[in-house]
Amino acid sequence: MTYGTGDYRYELVEGWPTLPEGCASLIDVGGVAVDANDNVYVLNRSDYPIIVFDREGTPVRHWGEGFFKRAHGSFISRDGSIYCTDDGSHIVARFDPGGNPLLVLGTRDKPSDTGYTRTWEVYQSVSTIKHAGPPFNRPTGVVVNDRGDIFVSDGYGNCRVHHFTSDGTLIKSWGEPGGWPGQFKLPHDIALDSKARLLVADRENSRIQVFDQDGTFIEQWYDVIRPTGIRVDADGVVYVSEFSLRVSIFSPEGQLLSRITNHSANRDEATFLAPHTVGVDSHGDIYVGEVSKTYAGTDKGARTVQKFRRL
Repeated sequence: MTYGTGDYRYELVEGWPTLPEGCASLIDVGGVAVDANDNVYVLNRSDYPIIVFDREGTPVRHWGEGFFKRAHGSFISRDGSIYCTDDGSHIVARFDPGGNPLLVLGTRDKPSDTGYTRTWEVYQSVSTIKHAGPPFNRPTGVVVNDRGDIFVSDGYGNCRVHHFTSDGTLIKSWGEPGGWPGQFKLPHDIALDSKARLLVADRENSRIQVFDQDGTFIEQWYDVIRPTGIRVDADGVVYVSEFSLRVSIFSPEGQLLSRITNHSANRDEATFLAPHTVGVDSHGDIYVGEVSKTYAGTDKGARTVQKFRRL
């Protein structure tokens, strides 16, 4: 079965990945990140929080047991460090490739004050945010620039982007509740594009906001519905996972190039139930992780992350 159109067409790789012994399911996948050797780091909510797979889907190693309360987003920097957000513990952590913690931002289990009240429905919860707050209240995504500066989208319980030095010193925060440019309603992920601009998935406003690294608003893209994850490949092409059950692919200028969508409305046959994160390797293959257990009540086992091979 072929997905996508034009120069961006894909086939689903059946049986990818193979889970490590003792792991029956990934439960939910918060983040997918690909390193310089095309190893795929899957941040998930099983008892094996970080599982590293090679391109063929064979497990290489796993780590992070006992560290995360609710693993959410991830990113691999140029030096091979793995950054992960934990929206349950209100922290962002940096690890070396072997899983050793190198830096923790935020105070574990101490959310900042924003007026946020958690309810059973995300949109209602986000609407309770009364004002912006300092780091963190349920942080979502993280990206690192070539200098090592860290940018965090602080989304479920806050409405900000935070900019830190490489050693964790806060430089600046921006954003407030709302729908105008520079405001957020669940900034869910963050990426750097080929022009070194920040792309923020403003999920409940159904848009991508574009900023310079000082937080100055540049533009916004609206051809998305509840965007959840963003990745940018070596050519500057932008990949966006969406809760509207698709992955959209954009040019560096924000023009739609292709989409991977469900081929069936039948729940048991649907390609996606709750796309949450997207990764891309040097071959142009795409990896999509879902939170299908939390948002659709379905445990997809190993298929909570899927690989789409570029044709």
